[in-house]
Amino acid sequence: MSTLLIKNGTLATLGENNRILTDHSLLVENGVIKKIAPTADMPDQTADEVIDASGQLVLPGFINAHTHFYSAFARGLGKVPPSNNFVEVLENLWWRLDRLLTPEDSYYSALVSCVDAVKHGTTTLIDHHASEGHVRGTLELIEKAVLETGLRGSLCFELTDRDGPQVAADGHTENVEFIKAKQAENSPRIKALFGLHAAFTINDDTLTKAVKAARELGVGFHIHTAEDQADQDHSLKHHGMRVVERLHKFGVLGPQTICAHCIHVDEAEMNLLAETDTIGMHLAQSNLNNAVGVADVVKLIEKGILYGMGSDSMTNNMLEEARVALWAQHISKSNPSVGFMQVWNALLVNNRKIISRYWDESIGKLEEGSLADIVLMDYTPPTPFNEDSFVGHMCFGVAHSSVRTTIAGGKILMRDHQLVGIDEERIAARARELSQALWDRF
Repeated sequence: MSTLLIKNGTLATLGENNRILTDHSLLVENGVIKKIAPTADMPDQTADEVIDASGQLVLPGFINAHTHFYSAFARGLGKVPPSNNFVEVLENLWWRLDRLLTPEDSYYSALVSCVDAVKHGTTTLIDHHASEGHVRGTLELIEKAVLETGLRGSLCFELTDRDGPQVAADGHTENVEFIKAKQAENSPRIKALFGLHAAFTINDDTLTKAVKAARELGVGFHIHTAEDQADQDHSLKHHGMRVVERLHKFGVLGPQTICAHCIHVDEAEMNLLAETDTIGMHLAQSNLNNAVGVADVVKLIEKGILYGMGSDSMTNNMLEEARVALWAQHISKSNPSVGFMQVWNALLVNNRKIISRYWDESIGKLEEGSLADIVLMDYTPPTPFNEDSFVGHMCFGVAHSSVRTTIAGGKILMRDHQLVGIDEERIAARARELSQALWDRF
């Protein structure tokens, strides 16, 4: 029975009632938080390994609730033609890239992304994969990368009709078989959703088959939803209804389904998302980068939608993502006081609630009985630090601090800024070779 003691830290428990506990220690036993108490009550000899967290803030591991591991190999790619709108971004970059990925590319891009997540204290990720040039067996490769880096993740393959019926059939089968395998294993580390690209690249027959399969399997979907106005224009022109209305008609919505973005949704669509208890997802930096707009976070949350936060692969630093999300709300509303708690709750509260829909175990809070996904950050507060001031410190102080130690399931993945059991140099060297070859094919 392995034990780990984290002592002398300032703990932010998050959870239903966030508490700030100074000079406290936390005991981990077999990957689960066993005890939290004042440091004086927990002597060192109770643990196999001890971490002194003096001068550090101890938090639950961060959650990135929508990302794309495969995009890692686009970093620095200079052969992309200029794009004047979102559809051209897809056509000129992402749809060309995902057709050219090899199985090894998908595996190493996932490794690169996961290593970066460890370094930024992000311990749980919901990935949405595309590699239309190779489909079958891909999710097993991505799973391998997640497991090797010690993280936990939910995976899916984006089903789409844009590359023809055989690729669509393979995408359907890849989702179904991976979901079945994960359900049989009941793994505490890897879960699965049924991936869909977006409504405007999926025809009615494909959607009907996907919904039938997902219902039989008892799983939800992960789909991009009204990210750009083009999605709505296509739906109205070809289907005579708006995007969320079409998804509702076919049975895509529900408590297990993630509708990422939701920028160009109207009030009726928001009501449908709320009535079906469908999850929404904010991806501020990606939306700004692609010039598709800014989601109305305040209104979406006021409607009762469980609206969380991902990065769309722009970063694994979720504190950076939250800061940008807040500034985007300010500028979009021309109001410097709007959205503060809604944005930060999306990351610190709602992401935990979203994860609880897929994992039976308690994740995302420092509480006895929860999985020991823990981050230690260097932070000495210069002003009063308590439950009332906590979010302000996260936004304007902690976000500038570095992650010192990352722990997932009680396993130390990075300690004192040094990766443990992860050969980043080897991974990066092979990734450079593979990405150069990919760029040469681009």
